[in-house]
Amino acid sequence: MASKVVRGRMTARSDEPLVVFLVGMRINRLWRLREWWSPMRAMTRMLRELSREPARGMLGYRLCLGSPRELFVLQYWSDVESLTAYAAASDAEHRPAWGELNRQLRAGSRVGFWHETFVVPAGSAESIYSNMPPAGLGAAWELIPVARRGESLPERMAAGGGGSAG
Repeated sequence: MASKVVRGRMTARSDEPLVVFLVGMRINRLWRLREWWSPMRAMTRMLRELSREPARGMLGYRLCLGSPRELFVLQYWSDVESLTAYAAASDAEHRPAWGELNRQLRAGSRVGFWHETFVVPAGSAESIYSNMPPAGLGAAWELIPVARRGESLPERMAAGGGGSAG
């Protein structure tokens, strides 16, 4: 179901800390379907689980195409502790999927894997959305009119977490 377009210039309220987690896979040999299909399905299961269980700390995500052979997921998390707790949770989809992927990688799988983690202090994120449905941080956090934080990037960054201002 498509989200409704929010008219005008909006920004995401950003008065909370944030963890940006990027995780991706490169398909080095397209014809090796078995080697890349399994991790891709596992990621789908993890995203479904995390979307159903917001208490685990994932705020939102976006599926992205990095190149014709590279897929990645941009995830927003409330904190590093929640991200690492999910990665280690014995009752979650991640641990068995990670174990299987590690076995494949050690056995010489033709799939490449990567991840990057960025910790963003409260008030240090900035965004702008014009005539868009909620997306990115705007889908993870509340959308507010740009004018509440400033009309330019320097104004919005100087405002820090000023999303609660009238």
